[in-house]
Amino acid sequence: MARFGSQVTSRDHDPTVSAPFPCTRSLGGGEIRGGTARRRPPVARPPRGVRGDRIWGARARDRQGARARGRARAQLFQRAASGKPAPPGLGSGQRGVLGARGERERRRRPGQPGEHEEELDQEFELEPDPFFGGLKKDPTDFEWSFWMEWGKQRLVWLFFGHMAVSQLATLLAGKHRPWILMVYGMWACWYVLGAPGVAMVFLHSIIAFCVAQFRSLLLSWLCSLLLLSTMRLQGVEEVKRKWYKTENEYYLLQFTLTVRCLYYTSFSLEFCWQQLPASRASYSFPWMLAYIFYYPVFHNGPILSFPEFIKQVQQPELCSLRDNLCVLAQGLGRLLCWWGLAELMAHLMYMHAIYSSIPLLRTVSCWTLGGLALAQVLFFYVKYLVLFGVPALLMRLDGLKPPPLPRCVSTMFSFTGMWRYFDVGLHNFLIRYVYIPLGGSQHGLLGTLFSTAMTFAFVSYWHGSYDYLWCWAALNWLGVTVENGVRRLLETPCIQDSLVSRILACL
Repeated sequence: MARFGSQVTSRDHDPTVSAPFPCTRSLGGGEIRGGTARRRPPVARPPRGVRGDRIWGARARDRQGARARGRARAQLFQRAASGKPAPPGLGSGQRGVLGARGERERRRRPGQPGEHEEELDQEFELEPDPFFGGLKKDPTDFEWSFWMEWGKQRLVWLFFGHMAVSQLATLLAGKHRPWILMVYGMWACWYVLGAPGVAMVFLHSIIAFCVAQFRSLLLSWLCSLLLLSTMRLQGVEEVKRKWYKTENEYYLLQFTLTVRCLYYTSFSLEFCWQQLPASRASYSFPWMLAYIFYYPVFHNGPILSFPEFIKQVQQPELCSLRDNLCVLAQGLGRLLCWWGLAELMAHLMYMHAIYSSIPLLRTVSCWTLGGLALAQVLFFYVKYLVLFGVPALLMRLDGLKPPPLPRCVSTMFSFTGMWRYFDVGLHNFLIRYVYIPLGGSQHGLLGTLFSTAMTFAFVSYWHGSYDYLWCWAALNWLGVTVENGVRRLLETPCIQDSLVSRILACL
């Protein structure tokens, strides 16, 4: 039984906690202005349940309210107030329960906008994309637009640079490769975020390392939570905004610091648990920096614990150049397919723009709302295949084993499965550093409920600690609790015997 402050054991693993439900990391519209960004997407709905919750704030909600006075929205309100029937649209009788195209849609000429495309274009300024034959793109998913903009500007080239430096270091200076990659990560951080960004990462790392020297789990956790809370202080936000010319750069710093928090927390807690003098050399400040500045996972994850990183970096499973080229070709092919599918969904389905249009949602049926929800979840899954697939490919080329990619949401039908298999890296972090130290399932029913509740509470706090996030966490905790309660009830001998007898009687 692992207690708070004791060594973590694996026998207490409980599958009820993991990464946040995918929908909670689906971002709304945002201000994408960094570098060569062409314009500012008009939708500014606050990111829901994601790291962006911490960086977006009330400004997005204010901009959304201003755009609610748009012409298309006003027209829809007037139609609803006058009692006139809704125009043929999503969920109307002429389109069927699943949103099949109505008569007006079938009669339109090729190249004409769809039924609601004009309204959505007026309200959200859909972006024409020559790369996709002039189709208009829905720019209102903040997270996808944000990372694609940064990817085109710098991140893709920095990832290729990491791959080249890693392969050269393996051939020429294999023993010093971790330190070469650490220096490259520091340089890449400076290139993207400037000296202030590097200084902030260093400051957080130094504070966490100094507090870890007391070997107190409680102090280390308090330190991490306090550093996380400073990111929401208005005065600190204003100072950090002054460091950059664009909002995009500030947001990237916030994303980075939020993810780095989990990394230095992992190091601090492992340092507190470490007792063998022979292995203390790996728990030094240089190794902490090598872990924190490993660039493929620097900005957005996925999460890899410190023991896993150290073990794999010191004993990497290196392959020949030919094998690495095969891995690279196969990985790039998959990434291009996933990226193309996500872009097609953004160009053809407009589910995020529709979801942001309250008057339009009032005209659709319940079946259509369910279809929109499913479309958003599927887009979220494909999106994270790309966002986690890129660093996972680089880790494989470095001889490391990345966390498994998200499992398709269409194959999971329970809260427990979603939390266990979507973001495996974050799941492992929560189990190892939150759930098990609090007692896990070794303290009976009440202990399990408390440990699970605290795990969901940390996820909510890490994502931004907004009121709706606490409601979301409570509902997920309730769903996981009910599922596990029903499962344990069905596993009791009397219930199983009753079910078997009834099944045999029916046969």
